[in-house]
Amino acid sequence: MTPPIDPSPHTGATARTDVRKAGLPFIAITICLDVVSHTMVFPVLPRLVEELVGGQVSSAARWVGVLVAAWSVAQFFAAPVIGMLSDRFGRRPVILISIFGLSIDLAIMALAPTLAWLLLGRVLCGLTAGAQGAAMAYVADITPQEERAKSYGWLNAAAWTGVILGPAVGGLMGAMDPRAPFWAAAAVALANGVYGLIVLPESLAKDKRAPLRWTNANPVGSLSLVFSRPGLPVLALILLLLWFAMHAMNSVFVLYTAYRYQWDPMALGIFCSALGAVNIVVTSQLTGRSVKWLGERKVLIAGLGLQVIGFTAVGLSPTGVWFWIANLPMALSNIAGPALQAMMTAKVDPDEQGRLQGAMMGVGSLTGLFGPIAFTQIFALAIAAGRGPGWSGLTILAGAALTLVAWGVSLAFARDVPPEAKTEGGLPSHA
Repeated sequence: MTPPIDPSPHTGATARTDVRKAGLPFIAITICLDVVSHTMVFPVLPRLVEELVGGQVSSAARWVGVLVAAWSVAQFFAAPVIGMLSDRFGRRPVILISIFGLSIDLAIMALAPTLAWLLLGRVLCGLTAGAQGAAMAYVADITPQEERAKSYGWLNAAAWTGVILGPAVGGLMGAMDPRAPFWAAAAVALANGVYGLIVLPESLAKDKRAPLRWTNANPVGSLSLVFSRPGLPVLALILLLLWFAMHAMNSVFVLYTAYRYQWDPMALGIFCSALGAVNIVVTSQLTGRSVKWLGERKVLIAGLGLQVIGFTAVGLSPTGVWFWIANLPMALSNIAGPALQAMMTAKVDPDEQGRLQGAMMGVGSLTGLFGPIAFTQIFALAIAAGRGPGWSGLTILAGAALTLVAWGVSLAFARDVPPEAKTEGGLPSHA
C-alpha cells in the first residue's frame, strides 16, 4: 500500500519532500538490484548454454550471441510502450510490474530445460526491462531541475555498485551450479518488488498524466517526441554517439586486455573492482558539485573531453600499468552522463518523461545490438593484420573518434538549461 500523503494544496512542497525521502532511496536500491540481477548471470550464461547444447563450444558461442541480441531487440520494441504506460498510469505500477516480471523471467531461465526456454526467458527479460527507464522518469518527477544531475549521479553510482556485486556473486555461485545465480537473481528481484510495494509512493500526479496514444507505442513514435522539442535532437545525437562509443571499450575489454597485456581473470577482476569503486565516488560525489559550480552544459563538455583523452590514452597504452593510469580520465568522464540526462529531461513536460526515457532506452538497446558487432569486427581485423599488439588499440581509438564528434556537437550546438526550465518536478499523486 502506498504511504498516504496529505493532498492539501498548501502542503505541495512538503508532499514533494515526503515522496523524495521515501522514493529516492528505493529508486537507488532498485537500480542497484536491477543491475545485480542482470549481471549476476553473465559469468554463467555461456556455461548454461554449453550445457544445453551438449558441450559444443562453437554452437554455444553462436547461441550466446543470439541470446544477447534477443534481449536488445525485445527491449527496443518494449521500451516505448513501457515509457508511454508510465506516463499514463504512473511510475509506481510500471516499476513494480517490471521488477516482478524480471523475477519471473529469471526463474524461467533457471528452470529452462532447452535453449528455446532459455531464449523465451531472455526475450521476456528484455520486454520487462522497464524498471530503469521508469526509475529515471520518477527522479525527473520529484527532483528540481538544478538537482537532477546530482540525483542521476547517485543512480549511476548505484548502478556501478551493482556492476561490482553482480558478477562477483554470480561467479562464486556459478562455480557450484550454473543455474544457481539465476535463482539468486530471481530472489533478489522478488525481494526488491516486495520492498517497493511497501515503501514506494507514486511520483506522477494524476493531473499531469498523459492519455494513451498507441501511435507512440513504437520506436518511431517515441522518437517523434525527440524531434518535436527544440534542442533535444542534438542531445539525443550526443547520447547516441556516447553510448555507441562505450561499446568500443566494453565489447572487447576482456579480449583486449588478455591479448595486449596478458591479463588473467584475477588481474581483470582486480581492475574492474577498482574502476567500479572510483566510478562510484566520481558519480556520487563529483557530479553534483561540478554541475552546481559549472552548470550542466560545461560539465557535459568537460566530461566528453575527458573521455576523448581517456579513450586515446587507453588505446595507446603499451603496458598494463599505463592502462591503469589511462583509465583515470575515463572514470572522471562519468560526470557527463548525468549532466546530459538532466539536460534532456528539462526539454519535455512531466507527462512526457516516460516517453523520453523509453526513447533513450530504445537508443541504448540499438547501440547494444550493433555496437558489439561493429567493434569486435574492428578488433578482429586489427589482430588479423599481424602488425603487433599495438594495433589492437584501434578499436579503442575508434571510440575516441566517436566521442570527439560528440564533444564537437556539444560544444557547437548544446545549450544551457534556461533558468525558467529549472522548476520543481511534478507534484505527487495522492490516490
